[in-house]
Amino acid sequence: MHYSIIEVTDQKAKDRLVETCDNQPFIAKAPYVLLFLGDMQRWYDFFQYSGVPEMCEEDGFEFATPQESDLLLACCDALIAAQNAVMAAESLGIGSCYVGDIMENIEIHREMFDLPRWVFPIALLCFGYPLPDRPAREKVPRFPKQFLYFKDKYSRVGGSEFGTMLLDLFGERGSHEAAQNIGQNIYLRKTGSEFAAEMRRSVKVALRDWIETPASQDDW
Repeated sequence: MHYSIIEVTDQKAKDRLVETCDNQPFIAKAPYVLLFLGDMQRWYDFFQYSGVPEMCEEDGFEFATPQESDLLLACCDALIAAQNAVMAAESLGIGSCYVGDIMENIEIHREMFDLPRWVFPIALLCFGYPLPDRPAREKVPRFPKQFLYFKDKYSRVGGSEFGTMLLDLFGERGSHEAAQNIGQNIYLRKTGSEFAAEMRRSVKVALRDWIETPASQDDW
C-alpha cells in the first residue's frame, strides 16, 4: 500500500498539465484523469503518530527514513494499481493513455497537487472512449518476443540481430532530420530530447529530497 491516486477534475489543472507534460493537448480533453503516486508519506505520518521515532531513540537504534529502495517499491505499487485501472477500463470499452511526462517539472506538480516530500508522481492516466476507427489503425511496432522474453538468464541482443530486427520493425531510416537510421532517430526524438533532459533533472531533484534525512519531524 505504497501508493495513492488523485482524480484530476479541475479543468484549469488539466490545461496546465498539457503545458507541463510536454504539450499533449489530449490531457485537457480527457473526461477522466487519474494521477498515480508512489507514496511513503502516509506510512511515515502513521509511524510518527504511533511514536516510532521516539521508540527507536529510547531503544538506541536508528529510525530509518525512506531511501532509494522505498521509492522504487512505491513506484512499483503505484504502477501496478495504474495497470489494474487500465485493464478495468478496457473491460468497459474505455481506452487509456499513460503520460510519463508527469515526472517532469517536479516543482510545479508538487505545488499543483500539494505533494509532500515522500510522494512522487510516477504516472498520469487519461481515460476516454476510443474513436470508432481504433481497431483499424496501424499498431505501433514492438520488439519481437525473442528480444523480450528469456528463460533463466538475460540474453543481450547482438549487432547483426539489431540490424535485422530494426529493419523489420521500422524500415531503414528515421524521421528526425539528423538521423541516418532508426536507432539515431529514437535517440534524438526521445532519450536525447529536451523533455528527457528535463525529466532527468526533475527526478534528480525528487530523489535528492526523498533520501535527505529531515532535520526534525517538523520537516516531514
